[in-house]
Amino acid sequence: MTQGRLMARPGRTSGAASRGLQKLGLAAKRDGLLYVPAGYRPERPAPFVLMLHGAGSDARRGLKPLRPFADAAGLVLLAVESRARTWDLILGGYGPDVAFIDRALRRAFGRLAVNPAHVAIAGFSHGATYALSLGTANGDLFTHAIAFSPGPLAPAAHRGAPRLFLSHGLKDSVLPINSCSRRIVPLLKRAGYAVRYREFSGGHTVPREIAREAVAWFTGPA
Repeated sequence: MTQGRLMARPGRTSGAASRGLQKLGLAAKRDGLLYVPAGYRPERPAPFVLMLHGAGSDARRGLKPLRPFADAAGLVLLAVESRARTWDLILGGYGPDVAFIDRALRRAFGRLAVNPAHVAIAGFSHGATYALSLGTANGDLFTHAIAFSPGPLAPAAHRGAPRLFLSHGLKDSVLPINSCSRRIVPLLKRAGYAVRYREFSGGHTVPREIAREAVAWFTGPA
């Protein structure tokens, strides 16, 4: 899809979705998972996060950083799986993953009442790189983007101005901080994005306290 554009938008829905963890049901193998919090109510549109896993991973691991906070914060979480071992842009260009993500979003938005003022894209590692790229290319859909330990930022057309949250471990040996977030953050700030950036003493991971802060940042006032 051209420049990673996503067409799905929150809109009219019955809102009558089952609570808890459920399969997305769009593919036999590389599919996705939808988590609807226990306190979800159709009459109260919920904050929504699209979550992207790291290379070689899956939807269940993709959900892991934020799922512990979903019920308390009332978050709807959608985790999708890349068509290949990692995301299309990192393998050479936007294509099948963007198309599948668009289908997944349409499916989720059709089932659930989503608050359009709180729609985020989030990811870890390669998923974080992809979240930043898709988030900045689709700022008319995503109000926030969360990147846990991203790699070098892939160029993308920018649309809108989503707020950004990045974190990175000082001892990350997979995607070293000096060549990744410490280069990415100044570029994003110079481009005019509002960025919250956190470094922590650790490796290639998402500490619980960092994930908790990201949730509070996303669900708090603009």
